[in-house]
Amino acid sequence: MKKTPLLNAAISQVIASMGHGDTIVIGDAGLPAPPGVPVIDLAVTRGLPDFMSVLKAVLTELEVEYHVVAAELVGRSSGLAGQIESLGLPARQLLPHEEFKQRTRNARAFIRTGECSPYANIILASGVVF
Repeated sequence: MKKTPLLNAAISQVIASMGHGDTIVIGDAGLPAPPGVPVIDLAVTRGLPDFMSVLKAVLTELEVEYHVVAAELVGRSSGLAGQIESLGLPARQLLPHEEFKQRTRNARAFIRTGECSPYANIILASGVVF
């Protein structure tokens, strides 16, 4: 059995297959999944699982070089923006939401949560551990 907290096999498999600069999206229940990007749908009901729990689990396995969030997150979900900021992720990029959605098209995978807070979405770019 794995030693890390992340138990979802599909998410672990995607992370293990990522190279430097590849991206993965963690999205709220309303963010549209781009055509052609594999979806790992974790949503069970409104709020389950929540965005932060999924993000924290993913971060136990993924080395992050930079992350991208929608600029609207700060104004519409300031509490969530603060929680993300408190994680100490490197190199935050802010994009308008429409541009953020376009960037999701290049992701290796799209993880859908049950989160229903506005703009509760993030793109994580894989770094290297050496």
